[in-house]
Amino acid sequence: MSTSAFGSVITAMVSPFDDEHRLDLDTAHELAQWLTRPGWNDGLVVNGTTGESTTTTDHEKQQLIEVVVQAVAGRAKVIAGVGTSDTRHSIELARAAEAAGADGLLVVTPYYSRPSQDGILQHLRAIGDSTTLPIMLYDIPKRAGVALEPSTLAAAGEHERIVALKDAKGDLESASWVISHTDLAVYSGDDALNLPLLSVGAVGFVSVVGHVAAGELRDLLDAYTAGDVARARLLHQRLLPIYQGMFLAPGAASAKAALATMGMGNGQVRPPLVGLSQQERNLLVKALTEADCSPALVV
Repeated sequence: MSTSAFGSVITAMVSPFDDEHRLDLDTAHELAQWLTRPGWNDGLVVNGTTGESTTTTDHEKQQLIEVVVQAVAGRAKVIAGVGTSDTRHSIELARAAEAAGADGLLVVTPYYSRPSQDGILQHLRAIGDSTTLPIMLYDIPKRAGVALEPSTLAAAGEHERIVALKDAKGDLESASWVISHTDLAVYSGDDALNLPLLSVGAVGFVSVVGHVAAGELRDLLDAYTAGDVARARLLHQRLLPIYQGMFLAPGAASAKAALATMGMGNGQVRPPLVGLSQQERNLLVKALTEADCSPALVV
């Protein structure tokens, strides 16, 4: 169910802004179409971390969902990030995302307040009860301040709408336990661990690198699924420079800078994020070139 609900190669899409930091819906439409061209992404996350969701308004979030749904025209699943540190607000966003046409929801662990595992579980179940859409949980303790324990994931997965996990914990032992003890479909949420997570049973990727290398990620997934581990490993090694280069700065800033080098958007981020320095940009361009991901680079 999970890959049919969410896709298998999914990019966590940036939210384009103009030079005055206003939401640029025309560029968002163009970008969503470009990211879902044949052989690339079959899913897009909007309003996630890379979408700078902490600095967009609820109205902007709804506008983005509507524009991206229109742009992909059924070619890919549109997954809306609705997780916040407030259960009531998350429920409001979940309902608004469903009304705007999203195909699924991404729900991050409540951040900053560091709730107990019981509090997190109640939070996740309440969001699940508020919608008819399938839900992918998002475990990223380095941002949220608290991890989803395997037992919490198992309990959450008993909810009929909680069906998948974006794993950005960097803990292969935990991921292996979840895959073997639950029905949750696990997606790699850490590009550098895409291949290792496939090896323990992940079903796909939710990627930042997918902005520039979704075709290569699909090749890697297809090779591994077909049993050609040697080719998958070669593709993984080829992508190492961009796995590293895209995270020299926060992912949203790096992804936007990479897209700007190809004439897609202006690289603008909202404060407190800042654009890449010239040195960071030079290193990113070097990484893109080494990975051979972007033949249309404009340096």
